[in-house]
Amino acid sequence: MTPTMPKSVADRVFDTLQQQILSLELPPNTRISEAEVAARLGASRQPVREAFRRLANLGFLNIRPQSGTTVTLISEEAVLKSRFIRIALETQTCRAACRDIADDGLAILASLISQQRQAITDGDRQKFHILDDQFHRQICVSADVGFAWDIISDHKAHMDRVRMLSLDTSSQNRALDEHIAILAAITARDPDGAAHAMTAHLTRIETLIAQLKQESHNWFTDDSN
Repeated sequence: MTPTMPKSVADRVFDTLQQQILSLELPPNTRISEAEVAARLGASRQPVREAFRRLANLGFLNIRPQSGTTVTLISEEAVLKSRFIRIALETQTCRAACRDIADDGLAILASLISQQRQAITDGDRQKFHILDDQFHRQICVSADVGFAWDIISDHKAHMDRVRMLSLDTSSQNRALDEHIAILAAITARDPDGAAHAMTAHLTRIETLIAQLKQESHNWFTDDSN
């Protein structure tokens, strides 16, 4: 087994800032500076500059030398592209899981659903978000296509900001019900049913965007036309 290489300072800065952006700890339009981030994270300016460039390339930072760096608005176009990629991949991972998942894989998925239910009871929105990701990842792993989750992870980040913004108790309960439906179809070895349940689950992001824009968060940019 190939040993995992330790992360560079730039990697650690990138991971920290990306998580803060996705969790909305750094909401859209927040101004940040290399000097401030370097001081806060105990890093030199060069790795911070590298992390800024990577985040800008992914569409999460606007770097303007004359006016400073800000966290981008949520791109509706980027969210919908991410949704397309997730549906394409995750409907297929569900089909593969219906064929290949073992009993222990089903047990892990059931446990994750139980933990999600407890996170809702505890009012722990961040934990629910983490468990949500673990549920989707576990489907890939149980179907022996764990590599698919690596691809999904690279493209789902724009959806994550919408998910965190919308994760009230009602939304969490609905997501939980959708996860239960996905697991039921996989347990029944029903590939069409599982693919349909996953598609319905991931498509709901469009409704969430519409609702959030109506609430005047002013955190979205409509660049889909």
